[in-house]
Amino acid sequence: MNKSKRLPRLILALRRWARQEYGRETVELLETHISWVLLAGRYAYKIKKPVVLPFVDYGSLEARRLFCEKELSLNSRYAPELYLETVPIGGSIDAPKLGVSPAIEWAVEMARFDEELRLDHVCDRGELTCGMISDLVHIVTDFHRRAAQAPPESRFGGPTQILKTALENFAELYSLLPDDHSLLAGLEEWTRQEFERCRPKFEERKAAGYVRECHGDMHLKNIVLLDGRPTPFDCIEFNEDLRWIDQANELAFVYEDLLEHRRPGLASWLISEWLATTGDFDMLNVLPFYATYRALVRTKVAALRGDLAEAHAYALIAKGLCCHRKPTLTITYGLSGSGKTTSSRVRLIEDQTANLVHIRSDVERKRLFGMNPDESSGGAIYTPDATERTYAHLEKIARDALTAGWSVLVDAAFLRRTQRDRFRALATKLNTPFSILACEAPYDELSRRLKARRGDASEATVEVLESQMGWAEELTEEEKTFIKSLTGKDEK
Repeated sequence: MNKSKRLPRLILALRRWARQEYGRETVELLETHISWVLLAGRYAYKIKKPVVLPFVDYGSLEARRLFCEKELSLNSRYAPELYLETVPIGGSIDAPKLGVSPAIEWAVEMARFDEELRLDHVCDRGELTCGMISDLVHIVTDFHRRAAQAPPESRFGGPTQILKTALENFAELYSLLPDDHSLLAGLEEWTRQEFERCRPKFEERKAAGYVRECHGDMHLKNIVLLDGRPTPFDCIEFNEDLRWIDQANELAFVYEDLLEHRRPGLASWLISEWLATTGDFDMLNVLPFYATYRALVRTKVAALRGDLAEAHAYALIAKGLCCHRKPTLTITYGLSGSGKTTSSRVRLIEDQTANLVHIRSDVERKRLFGMNPDESSGGAIYTPDATERTYAHLEKIARDALTAGWSVLVDAAFLRRTQRDRFRALATKLNTPFSILACEAPYDELSRRLKARRGDASEATVEVLESQMGWAEELTEEEKTFIKSLTGKDEK
């Protein structure tokens, strides 16, 4: 059946109007399960479908007007350059005119952008970089810091609301995917059990202020590069419960989407950059729950669209996110400038589990002492006592992450044998595989790197390097058996 014959008369007429106004070659119509988007010339007009679903009610003209205004207001927080105004559509169904009252329909007028710059397309071309992911993290976390916080007495982000929202997926999916009942039943059981495990964390995180008015639908398709800057758009305006969420829930959608695009290394980079920026290591406890929930949301959306094969594929992604993965603990070893952070970042990109977090001592040391990564302490936080506190802090972070099921790479000098022993003992206690990522370079190269270093969390200088060379304790023969290469193979 020709798709155009299934379109409402108003949408067909608007497309004819746009072709006359802008030229046939510049007009395109996109469709989702709740809206049509008419791309015409330099503009995009988003028109809401008159649908009533369990999670959205666009049933009346007045509701669609109000939600158009809300969409404009909410998305202007992220992308004011894209969202222009709310536009009435007047005239008649067969001869509509934009900007004319009285309105027979409403639209959100947006500035059109190059669809090829959406991050899903960028990712599919293999052009999505670590730098873009880092930029996205900084943009989103900065927005979250300024976003309104859910009142303690509100239902938003509380355990009751979290479970209700998660189970609503299954209520619809059982009827939409009759051939996947066994798979769905297993996912529902895991969701209930994981919810009970996470319930105290959900309560703690809401009390700590992590539930805020977020974007709500942040995945790669809803992020575009504008002047090279990752810019989220198309946030959820139609359902407060889906927008007022834990920031970890927001992150989980991008994380899950990177896995769907088969970029586990970028997924690990995303998580590590988020942790380095926010210090919210507690979110590792709840991220698997939220990521699985997000995969099931996509399962439902695909099923509602009638794409059962895609829905089944998303359900399998959800199942994969539920699987227990045995964590590992890796520490680095090397003098200042030897490439520990660079090697750690390479390990992140090589990671195929999407389950590895990079913890950098220079960043965590400054966080511990209330400083930003780019602040200079003048050496005040590098005393023996400060260093002992830093390694104790790193051990706690690593232990909590490992206990939550995440593999950990601790990026620090580890020049003292006692420092290495405490982390090796931690791995033994938790029955976790242990390895060492050893880095080295000639003195002249180490010196060159330190002199060239700018804008880095490390405050190491050539003088610091020379001091380290006088007291650093080399790896023992036994410790050398734990050395791994960047590809994870034993060094011989």
